[in-house]
Amino acid sequence: MSIRMKLLFSFIAMILIPLVLFCLVVTVLLAVFSQEIVDVNEYYGVGDGRESVQNVKQFFDQRNDLFAGIKFISRYEPDRLVDAAFLKEVDGQFRQVRSGLVIQTDNQILYQSPFLEESNILAQLQRPGAHQKGNHMVKSDGRLFVVEKHSFTFADGRTGTMILVSDSSQLIEFVRKFLPLLILSLLLVIGLTNGVLTFLLSRSIIKPLFTLKHAAEHIKEGNLDHEVRLNRKDEIGQLGATFEEMRSRLKESIQTQLQYEENRKELISNISHDLKTPITAIKGCAEGIRDGIADTDEKRDKYIDMIYKKAVDMDHLIDELFLFSKLDLKRVPFHFEHVDIVAFLQEYVEELHHSPQMNGIQVEFQAANHRIDVIADREKLGRVISNIVDNSVKYMDKAEKQIRFGLVEAEDKVTVTIEDNGQGIAPEALPHIFDRFYRAEESRNTSTGGSGLGLAIVKHIVNEHGGHIWAESELGVGTHIYFALPKPNGISGDE
Repeated sequence: MSIRMKLLFSFIAMILIPLVLFCLVVTVLLAVFSQEIVDVNEYYGVGDGRESVQNVKQFFDQRNDLFAGIKFISRYEPDRLVDAAFLKEVDGQFRQVRSGLVIQTDNQILYQSPFLEESNILAQLQRPGAHQKGNHMVKSDGRLFVVEKHSFTFADGRTGTMILVSDSSQLIEFVRKFLPLLILSLLLVIGLTNGVLTFLLSRSIIKPLFTLKHAAEHIKEGNLDHEVRLNRKDEIGQLGATFEEMRSRLKESIQTQLQYEENRKELISNISHDLKTPITAIKGCAEGIRDGIADTDEKRDKYIDMIYKKAVDMDHLIDELFLFSKLDLKRVPFHFEHVDIVAFLQEYVEELHHSPQMNGIQVEFQAANHRIDVIADREKLGRVISNIVDNSVKYMDKAEKQIRFGLVEAEDKVTVTIEDNGQGIAPEALPHIFDRFYRAEESRNTSTGGSGLGLAIVKHIVNEHGGHIWAESELGVGTHIYFALPKPNGISGDE
């Protein structure tokens, strides 16, 4: 039998068995509380004291019908509530269900049931603040009364108040004794039944689960060769087969990870190549100073400046590598929010106008005349634009140097365009410019080619934004870089 069928039968048993047992418990409790039930029937005058609780139910149904009727009259025929004959007739019906009413207007009592005077509840109702809205309970002379307050409007525009009071003390006392025992009995029946059935069912499940646990411990210790074999055809057998498939795939994943490690080694090889040039230069300058080749202050200053410049290049290269590695491992936190891309680019372009790096370069941005929101991380978005601009500046080769920013708005995204009039990129190199350590110059000259990580970082950041990036270029004319960012479309920045 499958576990599904076992659970189905167990579920049915968990319903039927507690139901039968609970009925037996209720029968016993009714027998134990038979005298209290007799007292309730006699108190409300619904029988000779030996009828069932059904009589009490009919009593309260009658009371509710009377209350509903008088509420209906207060809404549609309010002037009848000042008719003494009508109120006397109604009060006679209320007395039969141990209830009464008070009609008042402008803090003046127009009518009050004699039942309320007999029960001494009227004094409680006349206390300041005693008339709460809705249903509430009031205690008087050791008895509990349910009080309802309703407002209505007479035909002449006066506001009236109707207070309905019903004696529920005997029933409430019975419920206070009977209900806790009933609930406790129900909980005990359900707990015992479910506990026994759960224990019986679990015995056929726990053993194979321990087998799976043992296999999981092998995996935790790094042993991926321990196979899981469960000779079962039920759902746990299927689970064992899935677990075995997971082990097999995890083993394949480890092998793939080893391949990734080879890629890391290649990454280290590339970065080592780029670090070798500045280190060699620093070493040569240091040897020149040590050996006395820099025998004048001018030469020493020149050597020291070269050492500083190469150290700065190395520091920049290491920072780029560190950021790229964290992005590649998805360990860089992103703080997305609604960003007005128009205002963001205007501010960025204004900063470029005051940047010494941009001397002699014309920067333009045709801003839209309305707000355009995107979902972005401000800091990372600035890094994207800076890397693209820096890359454009390195390859400027014309007398009039230009960089233009633009925006193209679509229904669900906004595309940012950055255009320069540099030397352009060869068609065979264009598909690879966003690859790590790729440089169009095979010489790997860091004075122009940089670290080879700038545009790779840009691609990672844009992808993390849920966007995409691409480029178009023509040799001798210039390059266009495009990257698209998602629009909010009703999604909050936190989401």
